Amino acid sequence: MNARVTFLGTGTSHGIPMIGCPCATCHSTDPRDRRLRPSIYLDVANGPKVLIDAGTDLRQQALTHGVSRVDAILLTHSHADHIMGLDDVRRFNIMQGGAIPAYADARTSQDVRRTFEYIFVPPTQQGGGVPQIHLTTIENAFAIDGLQVVPVPVVHGQRPVLGFRFGSFAYLTDCNHIPDQSWPLIEKLDVLVLDALRHRAHPTHYSVAQALDVAARVKPRRTLLTHMCHDLPHQATNDGLPSGVELAYDGLVIDVEVAFNAAAS
Repeated sequence: MNARVTFLGTGTSHGIPMIGCPCATCHSTDPRDRRLRPSIYLDVANGPKVLIDAGTDLRQQALTHGVSRVDAILLTHSHADHIMGLDDVRRFNIMQGGAIPAYADARTSQDVRRTFEYIFVPPTQQGGGVPQIHLTTIENAFAIDGLQVVPVPVVHGQRPVLGFRFGSFAYLTDCNHIPDQSWPLIEKLDVLVLDALRHRAHPTHYSVAQALDVAARVKPRRTLLTHMCHDLPHQATNDGLPSGVELAYDGLVIDVEVAFNAAAS
C-alpha cells in the first residue's frame, strides 16, 4: 500500500534557527536550514493519517503543511520536543468529532499521563478545551485501521525509546544505539530515516559517521538523516554524503510502501 510521508520537522529540541545564535546556519537563507522540532506525518492511501510525535511546533507544522486530520498518534518518547504539542490535538478532536488514539511504550505513557494530567483526570473547571486522547501502551506489533506498525526498540542515551517500522519504511529518531534484538526489525528496508545530530560525537544521538555506519549495515535503498543541529548546514553537508544518503528537511515529501491489512481494520 502506498503512503506519503511529510517531514514536519527535522531539527533538534532547540529548533533551527536557535534563539540568539549568530552562526551561518541559523542565519541561512536556504529554507532547508530552517528546522522545527522532529515529527513526520504518514498519510496512507485510502487509510489512516498518522502523526509520529506531537512536538512543540505541532500547531505551526499543521498550518504550514495543511494537516487537517489525525487518526492516530505514535510517540517515540516523552521528551518535550516530542510531546509538548499534545494540547493542540483538541483542534483535531473538534474537527473530527471524537477522541484520537495514541500509542507509546510504558515509560512514555506514564510520563504523558503525569505531564498532561488534566487530559486523563476528569477536569473540574468548565470550558477551556481539553484534548481527548485514548492512550494505549504498546510493546509488540499492532495495527491502526489496517496499517501494520512494528515498534523498534532503540536507545537514546541511557533511555530505551521507540522507533517505528511501516512496511519497507522505518523512522528512528533520537537514538545512539540499536540493540541486538532490534536489527532484524529493520532488515530489507526501502527507506530508513535515522537520527544524525552533528559530526562530533554526542552521548544521546548518533553522529553523522555513526549514522552512516548504521546505513551501511542496514543497506536501505535510501537513507534520510534527521534531528540535525545547526552544525550541519544542509547543502554543504549533503555534498559530503555518500550516494543514497541525504539530509531530510522540513517539508520534504516522499512516497513509501507500507504494510496494510484491511482485515485488521
